[in-house]
Amino acid sequence: MSQTTAPLGTPTTDGPAEPPQRRQASDHPVRGALRQPYIWAVVALVLLIIVNLLKDPGYLGISVNQATGDLNGNIIDILRASAPVMMIAVGMTLVIATRGIDLSVGSVMAVAGAVSMEFMASAQNSFGSALTAIGLALLISALLGTVNGLLVSVVGLQPFITTLIMMLAGRGLAKVITAGQNTSASNDSFRWIANGTIGGFPVIFMLAVGIVVLVALLVRRTALGLMIESIGINPKASRMAGIRPIGLLFFVYISSAILAGVAGILSTATVMTVEVAKTGSASEMDAILAVVIGGTSLAGGKFSLTGSVIGALLIATLDKTVVFLSIPSSATPAFKAIVIVLVCLLQSQRVRDFFKRRRAKTPTGPASSAPAQKAVAA
Repeated sequence: MSQTTAPLGTPTTDGPAEPPQRRQASDHPVRGALRQPYIWAVVALVLLIIVNLLKDPGYLGISVNQATGDLNGNIIDILRASAPVMMIAVGMTLVIATRGIDLSVGSVMAVAGAVSMEFMASAQNSFGSALTAIGLALLISALLGTVNGLLVSVVGLQPFITTLIMMLAGRGLAKVITAGQNTSASNDSFRWIANGTIGGFPVIFMLAVGIVVLVALLVRRTALGLMIESIGINPKASRMAGIRPIGLLFFVYISSAILAGVAGILSTATVMTVEVAKTGSASEMDAILAVVIGGTSLAGGKFSLTGSVIGALLIATLDKTVVFLSIPSSATPAFKAIVIVLVCLLQSQRVRDFFKRRRAKTPTGPASSAPAQKAVAA
């Protein structure tokens, strides 16, 4: 009687063994999901919800208004609050993918809100007035984005300096439009955009998701997204390949401004008042954080719209958590900073490599290292 060792993956008397390549391939979807740059943002989002559940087990509860059929609850509030952040985050993602940055989105939000409120303050309460106000706000936003694109792509100014100038100029323009006063208006159609519901769900969130889907189809179902990434990865090589960056830079800065204008409309429609000093204040920081949390590098190149949307949801959840946990306002920035820094550290390649090396040094038992063998009769 002699014993032979059957190689791993070869047929034996007990039946054919599964090839190792096939077993590895079956694990690919899981490993691929874990390698997504925004996976830790999802983990942080889940942890925040768990923290809120520990304080109130009914945190995720959703009630139905019997009179109107609207859905109410903390989750609905988070979805409403995330819509403006989602808009500016998506626009910022496209700009950052080209190695740029847009610090003017908050001011553009204020300008869009100022234009819409000033127009409706002297117009009739009608659907047509609401459409006209939205059109004027988006037109002004697109013009401001065109100025940014012109200064960056044609004049050659640095994006940081260009958009910093526009941040100051835009806030001043909003003050000129409103004469430095908070402006309110009354228009049922305009208010419905932010406060209305469809099937119980908030219109503001559904509208934001629809716009994100349209942008995603535009940049992922065409060559546009690849060209944007190419000028962010290597501008010289992209020019040698025949890709002209001027038109692409105009596109991303105009898109960022228009989406910021949408965010300004959504934020203003919530309260039907524009506060020049507060509307869009510090929104550029939220947009940049949402993009970074979502896994898009500030060095440009590959970008993730899905990650930016998750980052926007995380920031909205974080803001609501601060209020829900009754954290003092003086400690709010520190609390947000701790959460965001932890997420960014978990996304860091150097940190991940460190944990990989620690796992590689962990000794394994003989059972886990021994090859699978099968004794057969000779």
